[in-house]
Amino acid sequence: MARALYIHWPFCLKKCPYCDFNSHVREGVDLAQWQAALLADMQHEAEIATGEPLHSIFFGGGTPSLMPPALVGALLEEAEQLWGFDPAIEITLEGNPSSVEASNFAALAAAGVNRVSLGVQSLEDDTLHFLGRLHGVDEALRAVATAQENFDRVSIDLIYARPGQTGEQWAGELARALALGTNHMSLYQLTIEPNTRFATDVRLNKFSPLEDEPAADLYALTQEMTAAEGLPAYEISNHARTGQQSRHNLTYWRYQDYCGIGPGAHGRRQGIATERHKKPENFLASAQASGHGIKTERRLGTAEQASEALLVGLRLAEGVDLAALATRFGIDRAALVDAERLALHRELGLVRQDSERIALTPAGMPLLDALLGEIVGDGLVSA
Repeated sequence: MARALYIHWPFCLKKCPYCDFNSHVREGVDLAQWQAALLADMQHEAEIATGEPLHSIFFGGGTPSLMPPALVGALLEEAEQLWGFDPAIEITLEGNPSSVEASNFAALAAAGVNRVSLGVQSLEDDTLHFLGRLHGVDEALRAVATAQENFDRVSIDLIYARPGQTGEQWAGELARALALGTNHMSLYQLTIEPNTRFATDVRLNKFSPLEDEPAADLYALTQEMTAAEGLPAYEISNHARTGQQSRHNLTYWRYQDYCGIGPGAHGRRQGIATERHKKPENFLASAQASGHGIKTERRLGTAEQASEALLVGLRLAEGVDLAALATRFGIDRAALVDAERLALHRELGLVRQDSERIALTPAGMPLLDALLGEIVGDGLVSA
């Protein structure tokens, strides 16, 4: 039973130099073809993962705000027919804060979107240029205001820990962002991903990434400032006012089932991992020939599922309930975590434990990847 649906729209006007997402630039898109393919892919999932109304839908990309509102509406109408909607359903669409896309916000809201996530990325024009963004600061501010007029819930993304960035610079920029009054913020440290233009630039010594220690200082500053403004971190990079957490992303982090459709989309349903064809043309061909865009389906063992649940759950400030996890997957509680290493990191103040629930502390969160390798039980890691 899947209670969440992810829809991937792979097209962008330009590939950003830091982006390793499944995004593509195309001169033209046959919208009728894409509507038919996405509807077929959705119908295939609904035949398998039925039972409960959807509580969240997320249009990701790529740049979903480039989708015509009529296409968004057609997909939402079909999803409601196939699954039904929870009365409090969250329907999120990612978008860039350009004036062209903002002009569609009212129509997207009328189509059913009630939450938007805007890739502002910076409130400094020179930084936006460095990041390869097509919008400027003034345009972004107007788009945020337009979004707040049209949607119940608005989130913005920002990228920090940029080359040479100081605490003073980031504090000023973050303060301006907090003053916008959005109820959710995703604040990501700049990472240099393989096979991106930035990876090539670093290799050619065009710029150097910010070193770990100053980046950690900026992370601590971020936690302090957002908490003071009522948007504490509920996940390592995500901050929200009470009750405004992304319900869709919580589905992932709490390791609940979700369907993923569209090019490159991943899904988890009934213990099976699904992945769609990444290249848009291959996805279209598959949907037309087979009635779905699935490239692979793989049944996950219980140990692998438990390991994934731990890995994503420990990203959350709430952490994970080990007893509930052991019951859910039929795995001995002692096999989930390494008790000695858990005790060590608890003594070091990096992990907290309340009965059966464990979570990383604010001091432990910046060390997430290293701590996961330490804490997760050896039997799960090798599963």
